[in-house]
Amino acid sequence: MFSSLRSIVAHLARRRPAGLFMVAALLLATPLLALGKPATAEQGQLGIPGGHGGLAATSEPLAAKVGARILRGGGNAVDAAAAVAFALNVIEPQSSGMGGGGFMMIHLAKSQETFVVDSRETAPAASGPRMFEDPAKPGEAIAWPLRSTSGFAVGVPGMVKGIATALDRWGTISLAVALAPAIHLAESGFLVTPRLEGSVTSKRLTSDPGVPAYEAARTVFHPGGKPLAENDLLVQPGLARTLRAIAKKGPAVVYTCGFDPANDIAQAIVDTQRATRATNPSGTGRMTCDDLTSYEVAIRQPVESTYRGYKMVSMPPPSSGGLTVIQILKLVEPFPMGDADRGFGFGSPKTLNVMIEAMRLAFADRALWMGDTDFVALPVKGLIDDRYIATRQPLIDPTARMSNDVAVAGDPRPFDMAALVGETKLARASLLDAEGRNTTHFTVADGDGNVVTYTNTIESAWGTGLMVPGFGFLLNNELTDFNRLPAANPDPDDYNPGANDAAPGKRPRSSMAPTMIFKDGKPLAAFGSPGGSSIINSVLNVTLNLIDHGMTVQEAVDAPRLSQTSAAGTPAREIGFDPGAIQALRDLGHKVRVPGAIGSVQAIVIDPHDKRQYGAADRRRTGGVVTLR
Repeated sequence: MFSSLRSIVAHLARRRPAGLFMVAALLLATPLLALGKPATAEQGQLGIPGGHGGLAATSEPLAAKVGARILRGGGNAVDAAAAVAFALNVIEPQSSGMGGGGFMMIHLAKSQETFVVDSRETAPAASGPRMFEDPAKPGEAIAWPLRSTSGFAVGVPGMVKGIATALDRWGTISLAVALAPAIHLAESGFLVTPRLEGSVTSKRLTSDPGVPAYEAARTVFHPGGKPLAENDLLVQPGLARTLRAIAKKGPAVVYTCGFDPANDIAQAIVDTQRATRATNPSGTGRMTCDDLTSYEVAIRQPVESTYRGYKMVSMPPPSSGGLTVIQILKLVEPFPMGDADRGFGFGSPKTLNVMIEAMRLAFADRALWMGDTDFVALPVKGLIDDRYIATRQPLIDPTARMSNDVAVAGDPRPFDMAALVGETKLARASLLDAEGRNTTHFTVADGDGNVVTYTNTIESAWGTGLMVPGFGFLLNNELTDFNRLPAANPDPDDYNPGANDAAPGKRPRSSMAPTMIFKDGKPLAAFGSPGGSSIINSVLNVTLNLIDHGMTVQEAVDAPRLSQTSAAGTPAREIGFDPGAIQALRDLGHKVRVPGAIGSVQAIVIDPHDKRQYGAADRRRTGGVVTLR
């Protein structure tokens, strides 16, 4: 199968699809801080052959230019990733930023180490498994629209401390230098993109007039009471003030109340999350200054496995992303997914049905067995153990849909020495709420072979809708990723470990899945996606496209995607599959739906022979790739 990934780089020089941003970084000789006019996206084509000097693939072209400038100036991939993340806080405020957190996977070429900087948000000390229960209706949760937009949904943000940690340990530039491009964009402004215009009418920005924390966001994105439109100049002085304070004082200004009395960002965060929707008076936030001070970044080892001779490296708990992607890959591996002569191949009914059935089984396990392993002992190794997979694979028939009674969680504990095994019957578990889809993802490589693939988020579009007044950044609603009501049950006849029940200091389960593919110890590809729980399936689709279907990296990203995110739910598919294949799925009993775009993958492929780098940006968002040649 090695020739399949080799074909990616062989075809890239011929592939020049239109509609995406592409520019050689050598054309960007003017430093960003010296620009005398607002930055904007130059439109062009993706497909210029990659170089050896580095590459940035992002969801927004301006952010790709920022990453390329850092690389061209001698920075490494970690430096560029830090600058890109802060720039996206300015350009994509609805999707990510310093009021949230994420997972940064780093591969260091010299030491051949691959690890994850975990800046996922944590639950405040006053949190508990019943924090979202409706006080007027015991046993019921507060409705999602209120729960996700109230202060008690805000987790302790980790992005700033996570980036500062990565720069301090593996970067070559200071935090102030990494912040400089974002400060420029916030102060000088940029032209509003179509995607941002389409998001500013969100109800999260139009409710509860008179509440300062909600009014703060409207003041920025609805200037003069009118929502921003494409090509309007967006200037964010409050955010610039915050970024300048961090550049001058360091991350402590965000995590220590009173550290900088003139810019007391930490106290402002605590005060802001005490706001709640008028119709949800019990929804005030629980975060304190002590919660901010005690926040810790975690350095984690990825989960690893193999697929058709390639090593897959992905995100470990508290994310479910890596485990679920790997489990699905192992479930489909016995099937000849790329062999059209045997009735498979891209988009065939057999291929699509096997994908759906594997997703159903893996998501059943995810709902029961995945969460923050710092708090709950879970059978992580057992979930992807070959012996456990062998008990699940026979449930998949390429020509049939398994019943909902069969598509339930298995018991991987006998295959995990760390897990306790008892005579228990497993509870049926399901994902009760859709995860926020307005995350962002980008991937960066430098000329020395270091690679970063980084997913960053504030959860839903605009997070809670709460903006820290005077400081210009939005607060996440990540705590809604916990179970809305406690699920733990020790009853042997209905056992549930409560893997994702809320608890003080715990990180909510995520689906983020920054992923790398290796061959002979060298990285061949790195990618990831936003999209809530569909992140897992976006990463899966691209992996199959690269390895089984022999696509180029841009073809793999462009191809229509299939996704099912629960055992008993309905599969979602994008436009572009053969109608006959979709009808065949319906004939099997799958109620296939068309939800719109699934994910937004930003990817890099590295030729294993000449080390040339190629990038692909996803058309589902604006997309930008910049290479240094």
